[in-house]
Amino acid sequence: MPASRPVASAQFPVRVFGGPTALFEYGGLRFLTDPTFDDPGDYQAPGRPLLTKTAPPSGTPADLGPVDVVLLSHDEHADNLDRSGRALLADVPLTLTTPGGGQRLGGSARGLADWDSIVLDRADGGTVTVTGVPALHGPGPREEVEASTGEVVGFVLTGEGLPTVYVSGDNASLDVVKEIADRFGPVDTALLFAGAPRFPVLFEGAPLVLDSAQAAEAARILGARRVVPVHYNSWAHFTEGRDDLVEAFASAGLDDRLDWGLQK
Repeated sequence: MPASRPVASAQFPVRVFGGPTALFEYGGLRFLTDPTFDDPGDYQAPGRPLLTKTAPPSGTPADLGPVDVVLLSHDEHADNLDRSGRALLADVPLTLTTPGGGQRLGGSARGLADWDSIVLDRADGGTVTVTGVPALHGPGPREEVEASTGEVVGFVLTGEGLPTVYVSGDNASLDVVKEIADRFGPVDTALLFAGAPRFPVLFEGAPLVLDSAQAAEAARILGARRVVPVHYNSWAHFTEGRDDLVEAFASAGLDDRLDWGLQK
C-alpha cells in the first residue's frame, strides 16, 4: 500500500437520502450518487427479480440544489436508478457510469472503464480527478457475475490538497477492495454500499453487495478514516441494516469510523 498522503483535516458533510443516494461537495463540485427519489412501490423488469421499495427518500430532487456530477454505479437496477433519478439526469451536466450505461443513457452520460479517469475543473483553478474502479455485483468470477447482475463501476475522487474519497457502488468483492487500496489507500472517506441484498435465484442466495462484516473488513483494508454506509435500507431485498453494521464495526474495533451522514 502506498505511503499516506496529506489530507484535509476537516471532514466534508455527506447528506444521505436513503438507499444508495448521497450528496456531497468536494473540491467545490457537488456530487450525487445513484439517484433514487421515487416513493415506495414495486419494480419488475423483464427477466429480473421483483424489487420492492419499502420507505420513501428523506428528500426530493427539489431539495438538492445544483448538482455538478452524478456518480452512477449502474443504470440497470431500479434500486440504483429509478424513474425520478432518470428524470433528474437530464438537468445534470455530467453523469459518470459504466461504459454500457453511458451508451444506454446518452446525453451527458459518460462511461468509465476500470482505472479510466476524467479530470474536472474546480472554480478555484484546481482540478478533481474521478477514476472508475472495479466493482462486482455478486460473488464469483467477473464474467459469471456480470452475466447475471450486469456491469458496475465504483469511483475514487482525488485532487491536490483534497482527501481521497471512494464510492464503492454495488460491490461484493473484498479482492476488488484490495486492488483499490493498493492503488489509492489509505482513503479518507469511503461511501460503502452494504445491506447484504440477496435473492434465492441468484448465486444461491449469497450477498450481491457487501454484508456488514465485509463492510467493516473493507474499511480496514482501505485504511478508511471515515465510512458513510449507504444502500442498506429502503428496499425489501436488503437483509442487513444499520444495527448489523453497528455490531460488525464494533466487533472489528472500527465503530469510531462510522458516520451516518446528514439527513433532512
